[in-house]
Amino acid sequence: MLDPSSIFGLASNLAMLGWLALLVALFVKPARTYAWPAAQFVIPAILAIGYVLLIWQGRSGFEQGGFSSVEAVRTLFANDAALTAGWLHYLAFDLFIGAWISRDAASRGISPLIVLPCLPLTFLLGPAGPLLYLAARAVLANKETVQ
Repeated sequence: MLDPSSIFGLASNLAMLGWLALLVALFVKPARTYAWPAAQFVIPAILAIGYVLLIWQGRSGFEQGGFSSVEAVRTLFANDAALTAGWLHYLAFDLFIGAWISRDAASRGISPLIVLPCLPLTFLLGPAGPLLYLAARAVLANKETVQ
């Protein structure tokens, strides 16, 4: 039996380790060999396993609630297992996207200084980070086309 509170703390710390690795890998190229696969695949996979186990554990409490309305989602997340699973979902996807941003930027020769604000924004505000990155990438690509 998983303790949702303990899993919440462990998963948050694990994700922070992945984000730290991504930040270091922005400026230390040799770190990319380990940081990128860890942040894009290994840590999200571990979080996904926790997600599946929490969903399985909390399945009996999922009879109430659902995804059809705000009230139904609120009721669903009143279950600690579902709430923690939802948190792991955010952590895994945001970290995966952060690693994608890092890899994509490096492959395009985009400065780490451009990527730097996108990573914490992805961690803290999810889709706002990739939005900023894609906007910056489009502006930079447009500048190269004009010159």
